[in-house]
Amino acid sequence: MGFWESRRVLVTGAGGFLGSYVVEALRRRGCARIHTPRREEYDLVDGAAVRRLLADCPAEMVIHLAAVVGGIGANQARPATFFYENAMMGIQLMEEARRRVIRKLVALGTICSYPKFTPVPFREEDLWNGYPEETNAPYGLAKRMLLVQAQAYRAQYGFESIVLLPVNLYGPRDNFDPRSSHVIPALIRRSVEARERGDTEMVVWGDGSPTREFLFVEDAAEAILLAAERYDGAEPVNLGSGVEISIRRLAELIARLTGFQGTLRWDASRPNGQPRRLLDVSRAERLFGFRAWTPLEEGLRRTVAWYETTRVAANPKAAS
Repeated sequence: MGFWESRRVLVTGAGGFLGSYVVEALRRRGCARIHTPRREEYDLVDGAAVRRLLADCPAEMVIHLAAVVGGIGANQARPATFFYENAMMGIQLMEEARRRVIRKLVALGTICSYPKFTPVPFREEDLWNGYPEETNAPYGLAKRMLLVQAQAYRAQYGFESIVLLPVNLYGPRDNFDPRSSHVIPALIRRSVEARERGDTEMVVWGDGSPTREFLFVEDAAEAILLAAERYDGAEPVNLGSGVEISIRRLAELIARLTGFQGTLRWDASRPNGQPRRLLDVSRAERLFGFRAWTPLEEGLRRTVAWYETTRVAANPKAAS
């Protein structure tokens, strides 16, 4: 607790899904001086805005969570945006943080940076052994550049920055917009809507064979702060649950939790994405004591409950 009480912390992306949980976790630890800038005020793609942000919000530590993210469809529709904006935000923020002698920068990478055919479980040492899966390669490579920059700045300037590689996150407050949501919120929304319409079937992208690993957002926030407190190394660190599930099994589980009783029909003409994703999470436990504690079904149940409650609050007719 004492580590955070006197620190001034800048959290980019604080208004986003993960950012809101990180800010709450900081406050629970007694951190009272937290800067939470919004993109409307400081667009991190603009170098002048980054310089103005660090002048307006003096901090000893920066936790960089701001990102342009989305599912397979969004990545396929806007690959240039996903590459350029994610790369520019990280490059400019780290450079200006280095110039202002900020003591530490914590940067969030992504599991999408790993090569398409990485041996399972993914080990941090395998990050450079191939090209990422094509549907989200621009995003994954932009995030991979954070690690290159962090290691180069550490070597030349002695700048302290760490890079964490989380799996797909989920939980209450996730993005449920069908145009840009990831697989869990997309399946929850579609299952609830299919149930309400009385549909007898629901179409799901791909053939259901790929596997994924998911981390509950509250667990991820705790992992980030543990790393900020305890880890100072140059090597990237995976953040995950260490539990693998097929998309087919995931869709069946979400259908059950949402009460959708129809048939799932798999559209194999749609992309599957990366064949398997499962992280070796031993480095995080060894270096800063993180181990995920929220079981997937419990996390999904809480996420479904939040979504159903929020929909009804926003639109009372949804309850009828």
